Amino acid sequence: MRRRRAPKRDILADPKYSSKLVSKFINVIMERGKKSIAERVVYDAMDTLQKKTGKENPLELLQQAFESVRPMLELKSRRVGGATYQVPIEVSNERGITIAMRWIRNFARQRKGGPMSERLGTELLDAYQKQGSAVKKRDDTHKMAEANKAFSHFRW
Repeated sequence: MRRRRAPKRDILADPKYSSKLVSKFINVIMERGKKSIAERVVYDAMDTLQKKTGKENPLELLQQAFESVRPMLELKSRRVGGATYQVPIEVSNERGITIAMRWIRNFARQRKGGPMSERLGTELLDAYQKQGSAVKKRDDTHKMAEANKAFSHFRW
């Protein structure tokens, strides 16, 4: 039997942009507790994004990039009898942003060439322009959810 839900932890805003979104993204990028390196990577990527687009506010660009990758639906496996069904479930705004961050990070890591800050900046630029791997992943997820719409009555 499950106990209660874990309480949501409130994270502090980052020092440069005083934004909780950027702080959360730094935490997603961070590996092995090396936060200062993660901060440098994210800030450099945001600077790259700002230079390539020519816009003055990189925070808005980041928000739009996450918004264009954020899925509306996700698939959850549900066992009914002996069969496992992929059931489409609506995603909350907060979870959608978290998934978008994770996808952008993973596809930036898979890219070839250059330091992580450059790869992340390029991936964010692609996401902002509604193209690239992370946006394709969102579209594929939506297609799968649409294909499995027949199983949506198994929702819990």
